Amino acid sequence: MHRSLPAAIAAALLLSASTLSGAARADAAATDLDTVLVTATRSELRLADSLVPAQVIERTEIERSQARDLIELLRGRAGIDVGNTGGRGKLSSLFLRGTESDHVLVLVDGVKMNSATAGMAAIQDLPLAQIERIEIIRGPRSSLYGSEAIGGVIQVFTRGSQAQGFSPYASVGGGSHDAREASAGFDHRGERGWIGAHGAYDSTEGFNACRGSGALFQGCFTDEPDDDGYRNTSITLRGGYRFGEALVLDGQFLQADAENEFDGSWTNRSRIRQQVTGARLRHAPGDGRLALSLALARNVDRSDDFLDALPRSDFQTRRDSASVQADVQLAADHLLSLGIDHGNDRVDSATAYAVDERDNTGVFLAYGGQAGAQRFQASVRHDDNEQFGSHVTGALGWGTAFDNGLRLTGSLGTGFKAPTFNDLYYPGSESPDLRPEESTSLNLGLSRIAQGHHWSFDVYESRIDDLIVFVYPPPDYRGVGSNVDQARIRGAEFAFGTTLAGIDVSLQLSHTDPRDRSGGANDGNLLARRARTTGRLDLDRDFGPLRAGITVQGAGSRYDDPANTVRLGGHATTDLRLEYALHRDWTLLARASNVFDRQYETVAWYYQPGREYHVALRWRPAR
Repeated sequence: MHRSLPAAIAAALLLSASTLSGAARADAAATDLDTVLVTATRSELRLADSLVPAQVIERTEIERSQARDLIELLRGRAGIDVGNTGGRGKLSSLFLRGTESDHVLVLVDGVKMNSATAGMAAIQDLPLAQIERIEIIRGPRSSLYGSEAIGGVIQVFTRGSQAQGFSPYASVGGGSHDAREASAGFDHRGERGWIGAHGAYDSTEGFNACRGSGALFQGCFTDEPDDDGYRNTSITLRGGYRFGEALVLDGQFLQADAENEFDGSWTNRSRIRQQVTGARLRHAPGDGRLALSLALARNVDRSDDFLDALPRSDFQTRRDSASVQADVQLAADHLLSLGIDHGNDRVDSATAYAVDERDNTGVFLAYGGQAGAQRFQASVRHDDNEQFGSHVTGALGWGTAFDNGLRLTGSLGTGFKAPTFNDLYYPGSESPDLRPEESTSLNLGLSRIAQGHHWSFDVYESRIDDLIVFVYPPPDYRGVGSNVDQARIRGAEFAFGTTLAGIDVSLQLSHTDPRDRSGGANDGNLLARRARTTGRLDLDRDFGPLRAGITVQGAGSRYDDPANTVRLGGHATTDLRLEYALHRDWTLLARASNVFDRQYETVAWYYQPGREYHVALRWRPAR
């Protein structure tokens, strides 16, 4: 029997309550009041001043969690649910506030990662060892970024140190399923210039990903009871130079090459490449009245598929972009941002598409201001795409602060998602007349950020129209796409963090009700593969040179199909972790995940990892 999520959370809270004594320490704040956020407004903003729900995960928290990949790090956080097809490196869908996985815009150093063919980003292939910081924005941001930001935006910033001088590091580790990992790198920052290089290798022999089914439209369409491994080799380069006091040039490069084994009747092995290249020139005079920036970038997403050693297909999408942005300080606490984004998407594939290239130009205007205790934000954007024409989106935000630290916020925004090349032109299921999916979302929030603790509570509703679905009528089962579905999503999120008796406490709970409102046979059903309830509790404490931590993470039941006939039970897992400082430069890490060996699925037919162990040694010279 699977332990329910509420029971697991309650048990963990009772355990922590028996350990914790004394009041919260006011000098150990769980949230840094000066944390800066850039994704929410495309300009620097204090996290505490954001009018849309947001979260920042810094490198220190990534290392403390001992998560093995990005999926594991994000799972169970406020508003986030994940569907995974068999462990490390396997296809993963990230659902943000109950929206589709291709409704989440993923950025790496400001560059769009969502595939122009599949629509979603291959987040399972972004190596955690190369990530310095993550910003999560919950709710639509199409008014700033255009297509693909209906559910929100997740921006990943690659590895880099801001400390002066030379900063090297290295780590090596291994564990269950013949897991092996190694990473090393350095950053050097001088008076005007900086440079950094980082490399990582990660591999596992894996386990049998799919319990198999040769039946049509079930499981992975085959029975292959073998281990399905995964390997990822990555490199990050970055550098920059400050010319005088006002002009800065910087650039970054990320390449991750992966090989993934899985169960399938058509293909069972893939070679994947994720590549991001970007450069930015920024001019910001010392008076702070005006800042101008020019950015150029390219994202390459490539997948070569095989059946054993036999090549079967290859897909590559290339997204080139250029943007110009101006930030104008109208007065104290009043900032106006305006800019132009131009993008070109191209498909290079052995599969012939009727159209394999398109351009998009977006123009946006954003304002943020404050008057006393009142704070305002507004943005509007016009996108012109040669495939689907023009589209206008907007957002409004308001917040007010009270003397006791409470803050009330409200935001309203529209979003849209342009049809992908697969939606429009995939051979055999061409649907060139598809329209963009559209959404309207409302969020109300109440929060308090104090020196010793923080909490937030948000409720929201999103209505999504013209959802794209494909049906496969007999006799030839050629897919036909149409804008027929509608969805209504309501939900609530609660987050709390503090330090009690030396124990860092972080609790995140989410409830969402994503319903089909298309009026057809599935009207009123829950959208597939989303759990209605998710949660995560993290507890960490220092004991001199030893640091111990526990994470309880879980999700309620979900349905794997739109008809709500295939039910997957809920689950809760417990992870334990230890760090021991052998020396001021050396740290030994040990981790046991899913310690109760819970068996569960987030996608029907696909196993999730059981009990696993991992140890690592990290070297980082003290400064």
